[in-house]
Amino acid sequence: PPQIYFKASLTALSHAMEDQLLAASSEQPLLIASFQRERFYRQEAHRYRRIAQRTDQVYVLAAPETDFTNASDAYETVAFEPDDALSQEWHLVVIAQEYATCLVCRERQNPAIDLYSANLPATLDMDPARQFEGFWTWDRYVSCTAAELLLERILVYRPELEPKIEQARNRFGLSRPQKWKPRRNRPLPTQPANLPNAGEQQLGFYNIDPDPFVQRLVTYLQAGQYKLLKAYGAIAVQERKERLVNSITAAIRRGSHTGSPLHPQEIFKVAVQELGQALFVCRCLSYRAQERDVAATISHEFLGTNVPSLAEQTWPLQNNPLFQEVVQHRERVYVADTQTDSRVTSSTTLQELVRRFAIRSWLMVPVLYQGRFLGMVELHHCGSTGHQWQEDEVAMVEAIATQVGAALIQAEAYANLEDLNQQLEALDRTRSNLIAITGHELRTPLSTIQVCLESLATEPDMPLELRQIMLSTALEDSERLRKLVQDFLTLSNFESGRVEWHVESLPLEECVDLALSRIRIRASTTALPQITTQVPKHLPLVRADGDWLVEVLSKLLDNACKFTATQGEITIKAHSNGTQMLEVTVQDTGRGIEPNRLEVVFDRFYQEEGALRRSQGGTGLGLAICRQIVNGWGGQIWAESAGKDQGSKFHFTVPIALE
Repeated sequence: PPQIYFKASLTALSHAMEDQLLAASSEQPLLIASFQRERFYRQEAHRYRRIAQRTDQVYVLAAPETDFTNASDAYETVAFEPDDALSQEWHLVVIAQEYATCLVCRERQNPAIDLYSANLPATLDMDPARQFEGFWTWDRYVSCTAAELLLERILVYRPELEPKIEQARNRFGLSRPQKWKPRRNRPLPTQPANLPNAGEQQLGFYNIDPDPFVQRLVTYLQAGQYKLLKAYGAIAVQERKERLVNSITAAIRRGSHTGSPLHPQEIFKVAVQELGQALFVCRCLSYRAQERDVAATISHEFLGTNVPSLAEQTWPLQNNPLFQEVVQHRERVYVADTQTDSRVTSSTTLQELVRRFAIRSWLMVPVLYQGRFLGMVELHHCGSTGHQWQEDEVAMVEAIATQVGAALIQAEAYANLEDLNQQLEALDRTRSNLIAITGHELRTPLSTIQVCLESLATEPDMPLELRQIMLSTALEDSERLRKLVQDFLTLSNFESGRVEWHVESLPLEECVDLALSRIRIRASTTALPQITTQVPKHLPLVRADGDWLVEVLSKLLDNACKFTATQGEITIKAHSNGTQMLEVTVQDTGRGIEPNRLEVVFDRFYQEEGALRRSQGGTGLGLAICRQIVNGWGGQIWAESAGKDQGSKFHFTVPIALE
């Protein structure tokens, strides 16, 4: 009766039958094979070319899909129409003088899956699981009957082959079917009717050794079983790798203990712990590094038992040939045995690391993101002999390194987003301050100027003395407006990089004198605190733009005068700080600054009393401009104060002119 076969078992049977033909001593056997589709034939075509070297009686049938046609080459090809019932059948018939065997099956259609749907790819993952119903036999009568039926079908498509087919019939005692006339759309019977069983056939054709066939069949079945076990193993490895990657991903997403959703150090910590435990390594470590870094500090590691720690150790990078090889090729580096690897034995740096930390086998995998180098993951084996990491283990480390790289980029993006939010908040504060400054600093002088001018215009009989007061007041407030606008433009030019520098070598004392003169001219009608200078005459020349240096001194002095009573004191000091820089200090005995505001006083529009309740005029741009100028020549500026009403000190550095 018909049996149920899977595609894999049919392939094993057909290959064994073909190999038996190749191994047998018979001359000029007959072989007929039919395939449902041309693409299935293409996978086996090379076997029929080999068989055709043994016999000229090879016939291959298939439904054409690309370039399969009726042809006479190494063997005969027969292209039957796609709607022929042969498109649902699978045949392989071998007729020789010593034996005969045949395989006749029809595919069982699965109603849930249409294997020939145009929507499915040509190579189907479920192909080995396809089911066929039919029989396989060594019965010569059955095999010859199948051969006769197929030969008759071949003549329908290629009648010109009749002389050649007649030779095969005469050679093997075949004859045309008498009771069944083939029609092009009538399928071959999967079980010929009224056929005697094998026990009734005593024709004497079975005196051959079946061992070659059996051996080949077992070999093919074992190979299929091996492939199946290998596939299961690959699935298990993939599942293990995905489970580890998912656990690390989940741990990374949980964030650090500080509450940050993503933190680079926490990412490395999780990665080394999970990898070390999963792979049972002696030591696993990871670190953040750039390509040109000289060294890295090991912050996180996983340790096995009795293994020396690398925590907080300085790990050499620039003089490390293995690290440089990873950076250059963007690929992992594996050292199976550090005692024999030439890259290690030729480097004193690596030899020292191997000796100190008992490294016997070494695996380094780069942490990359779109080609950008972010850091390294290292695995160390510290046994007495080398250790061979399996390819799937190395692939797992690479997958984790890829995940770590993506997480690091996300952490950077999150940090950048926080910075951007802070900048947006600062811009919002600036906008609010600008509105307040505009409303106060611009409106007040404009109102004064308007009142003075209206009075002069509407009161022609105003006394000369009062007229002079009105003009002076209007001029002072117009100067105040000019200074405000000038500060806006100056800060804008610095922040946009549009400032032109005219650097020269000049004495600091001369710049201090010019700044003092400017302050005294501005305050010609008001009393100033006592101002003293302590600038040694032997100081070296400074290298700076003289106008901007005077501007810094003037603004610091102006700021000190605003917040220091007339009975107070302001001191200007200067000295060399031993770093090719002169340090200048403007010290006052005035209002002082709260310790938590020593940095924010340099922000734009900062006013300690608030923009709308200042007792002193000003835009809050002076110290911000000073910082831009000092940063422009590569110096630093900072403030010191013991607190409210304790006075303050403003320091800045300016480069010394080299002779």
